[in-house]
Amino acid sequence: MLAEYHHIIEELAFPYKAPNAYRALVDLGIQALPAVRAGLRHDNPDVRLHCCRFLDRYLSPDTLSDLIGMLNDGDERVRCSALHTLACDRCKEGTCRPEEAEVLPKAMKLLERDPDAHVRAMAIEVVGQFVHTNALAAAAISAAQQSDENPTVRKKAGWYVPGGPIHSRTKPRLRSISSS
Repeated sequence: MLAEYHHIIEELAFPYKAPNAYRALVDLGIQALPAVRAGLRHDNPDVRLHCCRFLDRYLSPDTLSDLIGMLNDGDERVRCSALHTLACDRCKEGTCRPEEAEVLPKAMKLLERDPDAHVRAMAIEVVGQFVHTNALAAAAISAAQQSDENPTVRKKAGWYVPGGPIHSRTKPRLRSISSS
């Protein structure tokens, strides 16, 4: 059965086969995770991209380190997809939430230095998860807003700085103490 899954992974490398192969992986669900994890190390960036996309649906605590490793990928589309998966709140609860110490420094480095504006914009979403609790994250977002060469990156960073709409929406609410 595992060989069949690897065959599906190989089909992700062909643009005309990739949509059906991806659907087949999604239909297999978590059973496909071992093959998808192997696909993250495939030579073809299209395969790695689709495997990151799959993890957005089926991320597990076991695959978090694999996904974080994709932040170093040579293909900007793969880095963007990995960042999206790390930032997406849909399945990031409890043990499936990336550890700040493991993901924040890498995301801040991408925000500051990645040559691709799309990657920097996606990095804002990951760094932005920590702006309320980490002064370095807040400073990185503020620096991007003030000095990134790309206007879209600057605008998106403005959403996460204090007073920005996402910053305000995600601000932790203070619990009021009721008097008895």
